[in-house]
Amino acid sequence: MASLVKFENVRKTYQMGPVTVEALRGISFEVQPGDYISIMGPSGCGKSTLLNLLGCLDRPTAGQYFLGGEDVSRMDDDALSAVRGTRLGFVFQSYNLIQQLTVLENIEVPLYYQGRSEAESRERARRMAARVGLEERLAHKPFELSGGQQQRVAIARALVNEPLVLLADEPTGNLDSASGADILRLFDELNGQGATLIMVTHDPGISRHARRAIRLCDGQIESDVKQ
Repeated sequence: MASLVKFENVRKTYQMGPVTVEALRGISFEVQPGDYISIMGPSGCGKSTLLNLLGCLDRPTAGQYFLGGEDVSRMDDDALSAVRGTRLGFVFQSYNLIQQLTVLENIEVPLYYQGRSEAESRERARRMAARVGLEERLAHKPFELSGGQQQRVAIARALVNEPLVLLADEPTGNLDSASGADILRLFDELNGQGATLIMVTHDPGISRHARRAIRLCDGQIESDVKQ
């Protein structure tokens, strides 16, 4: 089976004045279709850097990153933007919804950049809203929703383009325990339906929902185990 994601000896360094910081020091791993992976590790271990590279928000200093069999390591900004819009979905801790738009309109946003017709975009967004249990909230604005419901809107928006991989950065970080558990159940369901998920978390309890755990330490993979 072909890998959806393949990192080959990826390194990332930052120059901070006279100091060179090695954020990632030779990372290699693969992600298969249907994987559900948690990325863990102490503060400063490289989790955020790894997520930025996975999300094509940054480029490796060295090594190669293949997404869907295509080397995205050296793409220019326009090409990376296209990859982000069509092949990746993002779920953030802070939801990042547009407050002036309704639930349905927020879910539709990624489709505007693909030149889809209004009717197709509306129908696809409605299906995705139903998939995450929001079919009764389509006309609501984000401020009229609970935190858990807002995160469901964000998840639907991330999935509406049918991305190869869904990337989640501390997706329950702003939620109470009940809402967080609700979102994790949704992730479990989505993975059961075939979605490929990579989730950054500091919480071992949340990590246990994943079927594979990658732990980073000092910019390297300390362990990579199935759960």
